[in-house]
Amino acid sequence: MEVTQVLHMNGGVGEASYANNSLVQQKVLTLTKPIREEAITTLCCKTLPERLVIADLGCSSGPNTFFVVSEVIKTVEKLCRELNLLSPEYQVFLNDLPGNDFNNIFRSLGSFNDRLSREMVSGVGHGFLAGIPGSFYGRVFPSRSLHFVHSSYSLQWLSQVPKGVENNKGNIYMARTSPSNVLKAYYQQFQKDFSLFLECRAKEVVEGGFMVLTFLGRKSDDPSSKEGCLIWELMATALNDMASMGIIKEEEVDSFNIPQYTPSPSEVEQEIVKQGSFSINRMEVSAVNWNAYDDWNAVDSEFSKSEAVSDGGYSVTKCMRAVAEPLLISHFGERVVEEAFKRYQEILTDHMSKEKTEFINVTLSVTRKA
Repeated sequence: MEVTQVLHMNGGVGEASYANNSLVQQKVLTLTKPIREEAITTLCCKTLPERLVIADLGCSSGPNTFFVVSEVIKTVEKLCRELNLLSPEYQVFLNDLPGNDFNNIFRSLGSFNDRLSREMVSGVGHGFLAGIPGSFYGRVFPSRSLHFVHSSYSLQWLSQVPKGVENNKGNIYMARTSPSNVLKAYYQQFQKDFSLFLECRAKEVVEGGFMVLTFLGRKSDDPSSKEGCLIWELMATALNDMASMGIIKEEEVDSFNIPQYTPSPSEVEQEIVKQGSFSINRMEVSAVNWNAYDDWNAVDSEFSKSEAVSDGGYSVTKCMRAVAEPLLISHFGERVVEEAFKRYQEILTDHMSKEKTEFINVTLSVTRKA
């Protein structure tokens, strides 16, 4: 699997698109807003450049793409009014892998500008936006050019499937039944990738610049704990069921591994300290339900518990399909996708009726050292 070519969220605005199935990610952005506001406020109070350069890494496409950009601009403009400062120009870079739906982003730019103008009636500094395709596990921007870097729910994705995981039979990710060498290989790939990410950003972020990063992670020190692995274990169950019925081959399942690692706070901290270019200002762990509608909308009193859970299984399946479908199509082919997600929904619905399910988020704010 060539991750840089295959990994991308479902594009467009259809029923299975990421744009219409990213409420979990939106909830996470809302939860982590105070950390971003603190970082951008501290940055601007120290020194407000004439041109403020912002980069969102792993921007994807859809309503969440402009969420952070809009939020940062509003915070800066509020500070400018309070401190009687001139608004800066805004240079915004939206980065993701080449397969990302950048066309959808650019088509949405006009409505974003209109909405921002309506909300900022007192005016806003000139803004210039560019899409930057490429892997953030390498240099993406000029040296000492970025003031504020943001990334949410992207850095858990690895640059490649770890080498040496061929014996991870019956699993598609780290799992409770994975051999110890598989867990070690995944962790080492995370260390390599995140260290490279930090090295590259250290060259691109100005001294005193900020990064706010949110990982899909875990609280536990055990990399095979349910917190980070269960969502994929249940998908493996669906695929193994299909293999047992001859719909797909068992060896196809055994050779399919998700290029992801959900780190603990201590694992993230260790790599930052080891690399040495950034100081940690703040780190927090939060959680959101797999079914984000549980957090935002009370279930209608006319719904029975079983109906509510069933709807939750459907919502989570759509969310996961928007993320994982390109990976499955690349490996198994398009013909099996409908059956795979049908079975996955049934398994999710059953599990969610028995157990509370949450995604764990690790968020940190760091500053580029002098």
